[in-house]
Amino acid sequence: MKNDIVLEITIPNQTCYLSLVGKIGESMAKELDRYDGDREELASRINTVLTEALVNAIKHANVTDPTKEILVRINISGKELAIRVFDNGQGFDLNRVPDPCFDSDILNENGRGLFIIRSLMDSVVYKKANGGNVLEMKKSLR
Repeated sequence: MKNDIVLEITIPNQTCYLSLVGKIGESMAKELDRYDGDREELASRINTVLTEALVNAIKHANVTDPTKEILVRINISGKELAIRVFDNGQGFDLNRVPDPCFDSDILNENGRGLFIIRSLMDSVVYKKANGGNVLEMKKSLR
């Protein structure tokens, strides 16, 4: 479609790029004239989701290996925004990550990033792709 937006960013597996990528996603969301809701709120959500997804990819999937890279693809098509974060890790079962709200150890950070992502997006899927994995997050723009 002519009005589709596709942005791909490849970054080194380092946390110093978190803010940059988060701000890029935030800026895109603020400029979405096809979104009927509060663009500032959407922008903040996209920044948070990108940051959490990248932290997980850097820390868990790529095991903080500075020689690896992460591909981020943001796609806006029609009334949907999709964010895909590609990693080279072993993968995991998204449904087996415990909800931190029900964890008896309140200081346990495992699963908090995914909990936040699931809370802010309409759908979240993690699957094998391109010899690695992809965390796919979608948000309706209606």
